[in-house]
Amino acid sequence: MVDGRAGESNGRGHFAGKRCLITGGLGFIGSNLAHRLVAEGARVLLVDSLIPAYGGNLCNIADIRDKVHVNISDVRDPHAMQYLVRGQDYIFNLAGQIGHLESMEDPQTDLQINTQGPLTVLEACRRFNRDAKVLYASTRQVYGRPQRLPVDESHPVAPIDNNAVSNLAGEYYHRLYFAVHGVRTVCLRLTNTYGPRQMMKDTQGRYAFIYYWIRRVIDGQPLQIMGGHQVRDFTYVDDCVQAMLLAAAEPQADGEVYNLGGQAMSLLSLADLLIDVAGGGTTECTELPAERRAIDPGKVYLSYEKIRRELGWEPRVGLPEGLASTIEFYRRYRDFYWNESDVARQQIGGLQVGA
Repeated sequence: MVDGRAGESNGRGHFAGKRCLITGGLGFIGSNLAHRLVAEGARVLLVDSLIPAYGGNLCNIADIRDKVHVNISDVRDPHAMQYLVRGQDYIFNLAGQIGHLESMEDPQTDLQINTQGPLTVLEACRRFNRDAKVLYASTRQVYGRPQRLPVDESHPVAPIDNNAVSNLAGEYYHRLYFAVHGVRTVCLRLTNTYGPRQMMKDTQGRYAFIYYWIRRVIDGQPLQIMGGHQVRDFTYVDDCVQAMLLAAAEPQADGEVYNLGGQAMSLLSLADLLIDVAGGGTTECTELPAERRAIDPGKVYLSYEKIRRELGWEPRVGLPEGLASTIEFYRRYRDFYWNESDVARQQIGGLQVGA
C-alpha cells in the first residue's frame, strides 16, 4: 500500500541488524520511522496501545507488515516494558498524548501517558537493558511564549499548558537517567511535523491544525483559520525521521537536547500555500477561541543550529514539496485514513504479533 519517501534508503547502514523498539510505533512519526529502519535492515518491534482516540493505525504499516513485529501494549505497563526492552539496541520513546486542549481538560491522563509512560520505559531500561540508546520525542511547546526568535536550546522553558509540562518532565527524566544511571538518552524538541500517515480521523482539528486543514482542502471544505497571524515552523516527517536516526546513532548526542525546525510561515500564508498546492480552496477566518488563546504561544519558530552544527542535520524538504507529497498521499489512500474503517483494517492481515 504505502510507498512514501520514509522507506527510501541508500542501502544497509548503521542500523542494519540492530534491534529497534518504537513506542507509539503504529502512529504518525513512529510508523514513518519504522519504514526507514526496515529499509536500513533493522529488526523492528512496534509497541502501541491502539487507544482509539489517538493516532495508531494498522494501515500505517500495511506494506511492511511482514517485516516488523507488533506488540499491543501500553507504555504505562511496567511488566510489559520490562519484557519488551530486553535485548534492544535502540529505543525510540515516541508514545504520547499530543492534544494541548485535551491536556487542559484531562490533565491526569496527559500526565500518565506523557510522564509515567516514558518513565516506565526508562526504569525498565535501568533494570534490564542499560546498554540501549533511548531517544525521546519532546515538543517545542516546552518553551512557551518566546522571549526571542528564533528560539534556541538556551531559551528559558516556560510551559503554558499541561501537555508541555508533562513533556518537559519526560525530558528531565531522560536527562536524569543519563546523568545518574548511565542510560544513554537524547531528547529532540519537535515542532509542527506533517506528512503521510498522520492521524486524519479527527474532524475537529483538536490535535494539530495542519492535518485538519489538509483533510478539509481535500474534501473541498473551507480552511478554518483561527486568528491567522500566528507564526509556526514546519518539519516534513522524513526530515524528522532523519534527525531521529542521526541522534540515535551518534555517541556525541548522548545526554543532549536538540531542537528541530523548518520553514517558518504565518498561518494565513500557509493557508494560501496549501490552497495553491491543492489546486483550489477557500478560507474562513474567525477569532481565536478563549480556551485556545490562553495556551497559544503566538509567533514562535525554532533555531536548529545546534543539531546542524553537531550532527549535520537540517531540513531538506520545503513546504511546497512536502505539502504536495502529503496531499497526493491522502488523495490516494483517503479511505484508509478518514474513517480507519473495518474494511481497511481487514486488508492488513499477516501481522507478526509479539516481541
